[in-house]
Amino acid sequence: MSIEKKGSAEWQGSLKQGKGTVSTESGALKQIPYGFNTRFEGQAGTNPEELIGAAHASCYSMALSMILGEADLEAESIKTEATVTLKEDDGGFTISAIHLDTTARIPGADQAKFDEAANKAKEGCPVSKLFKAEITLDAKLES
Repeated sequence: MSIEKKGSAEWQGSLKQGKGTVSTESGALKQIPYGFNTRFEGQAGTNPEELIGAAHASCYSMALSMILGEADLEAESIKTEATVTLKEDDGGFTISAIHLDTTARIPGADQAKFDEAANKAKEGCPVSKLFKAEITLDAKLES
């Protein structure tokens, strides 16, 4: 089985003065503004790092729910926050780390079972695996 979902971005202008919008195929995000100022200067809008964080947190929570179900456990709630670190070094900017912070309420679970499920979800979450994925590109120049 293969499922494809789409996100898109449109950019206009230079890096620092330019601006863009980001959208999702589902319409959950529709022309949300982003730019240098939203990424580096705290202005209203979004940025790639928080979008990656939201994607990772949501995927991880679903993976944890699945793994708990395999152990005959069901969470009343799973709350996950992903902190994405963008670091500047000699080669430019790099996403150097992602930290997942999750809190769950799971009737019948003990700490050992939860820790095992949480770590298995961290390794098995499709977004966690993304950072090891092959990235392909088709680039077209319009005239």
